[in-house]
Amino acid sequence: MISWLAVISVMLGIFAIVTTEILPIGLLTSIGSSFTISDGMAGLMMTMPGFLAAISAPLVTVTTGRIDRRVMLGVFILLLALANFLAAVAPNYWLVLVSRVMVGVTIGGFWSIGAGLAGQLVPAKSVGRATSVIFSAVPLGSVLGVPLGTFIGDVAGWRIAFLAMGGFTLAVLALLLVVVPPLPADQATRLDVLGGMLRSVNTRFALVMTFLVVLAHFGTYTYVTPFLEQVTHAGSGLITVYLLIYGAAGIAGNFFGGSTVGRYPRATFAAAAALIAAATLLLPVLGTSDAGAVALLIVWGAAYGAVPVCSQTWFSKAAPDSPEASSVLFTASFQATISIGALVGGAVLDRSSPSTVMTLGGLAAVLMVLVAWAHRAGKYTWPKAS
Repeated sequence: MISWLAVISVMLGIFAIVTTEILPIGLLTSIGSSFTISDGMAGLMMTMPGFLAAISAPLVTVTTGRIDRRVMLGVFILLLALANFLAAVAPNYWLVLVSRVMVGVTIGGFWSIGAGLAGQLVPAKSVGRATSVIFSAVPLGSVLGVPLGTFIGDVAGWRIAFLAMGGFTLAVLALLLVVVPPLPADQATRLDVLGGMLRSVNTRFALVMTFLVVLAHFGTYTYVTPFLEQVTHAGSGLITVYLLIYGAAGIAGNFFGGSTVGRYPRATFAAAAALIAAATLLLPVLGTSDAGAVALLIVWGAAYGAVPVCSQTWFSKAAPDSPEASSVLFTASFQATISIGALVGGAVLDRSSPSTVMTLGGLAAVLMVLVAWAHRAGKYTWPKAS
């Protein structure tokens, strides 16, 4: 029982991180209005954490490789709480960006350690299920965290939303310290191990596919609120409901993807990308109505819910003997692409329209499907599912 409480505490830690990271999506226009900046400039709140996470994932993991992993989890969660409190009281936009730098360091460190911890917390036969529980934090951040944060922002202001997240994060810290056992590092992750992984064909394909599908998703989803406001003409209350529906579909997608990716890694990953492509390409056409927007958000949410567990599975199976190293590469590539996607999407949005952003994101997802097909046609060796 204690082992599963530890798994849940790690999941809640990632939930707090994911919610904090993507909370600006639901509050983008209100934060931008507070500081009199454009939606594209406000999108830097999504860009900053990803870049810092990509840098900190290998650096922090390597430099703290001999420190008990439980201690490091606690340090990163405390840093996240401080970041939320700083954002809540920031008098100007550059201090908000400083808080997002702190979020990025937390993401890089906590994800790199936490994403591969299931094997140390539960028996071997339960690792797959525990991994799905941990990664359920990603869609849960969308289904609960972002809509709730958006609701709080609408009712009490965006600063109160960050203040509430800070309080919740402190509660998660207390739970982690109580239920997670000491986790001494058995094998410190070294930079040469990461370099060796990059020489693997399957690792390189995992990097390319992760880059394309995450670019497609975050280049578009970061700006879904402006799309729903300007194209669907939904009010703030409806947007909160739509994000809630999107997140609920993501939970289902996470567990479905987790149940199939071990047997069909390529097909599951490619199917998720194909559905993201369909949803984003069709939104400018069908998303002008509430019914069309909701239907496509359901498809999109279910598809993206499977993406993190698919990507992590590719990296872990490419290096089964180095779980923490695979988590580092997963985290760094995922987070760097979140930043690039948000940055590119913001630049496109400021120069064109939300519909153009959706179309270009859909084309990136189509390209990922083609890459997955090329991997299949190339007859590369894929490690057997364990």
